[in-house]
Amino acid sequence: MRWTGVGIGVAVVLAVGIGLFQMQTAQAQRVGLLPYDDAEAIVLGRAVYAGTCASCHGDNLQGEQFDWRSRGPDGRLPAPPHDANGHTWHHADDLLFAITKYGSAAVIGGGYESNMMGFEEMLTDAEILAVLGYIKSTWPGEVVAQHNEINLRAGLSP
Repeated sequence: MRWTGVGIGVAVVLAVGIGLFQMQTAQAQRVGLLPYDDAEAIVLGRAVYAGTCASCHGDNLQGEQFDWRSRGPDGRLPAPPHDANGHTWHHADDLLFAITKYGSAAVIGGGYESNMMGFEEMLTDAEILAVLGYIKSTWPGEVVAQHNEINLRAGLSP
């Protein structure tokens, strides 16, 4: 009888420990606002991206415009790629969301001009987050980890 009680106690401790580990692992996977680990959100984000963003940023996030780091004749920067070669991952989720929703000029201010319009009238907040989550889901693990650190420094905790 004594061993049965000990066995049950060990089983309970193990179950609680495994549950806590799984919760911590799930929290560690997602840092910030973007649902980059949510399969349904990624499917939605991919579809919205294809219909709304790909014409400027590339079908495969690779960018469609030559030399995206140099201003064009109009003084504006071309649309950057959103893959790991671009600079999207250098910005915290809340800034990426604001730029997508309101447009670069509105977020940056000070007379800044950009071809990046806001999608506030076209997309819901959930669709914007899904698009950004889809983009992040394509980055290599080391880029995701760096982006998560940026989010943590910006106060976007898990």
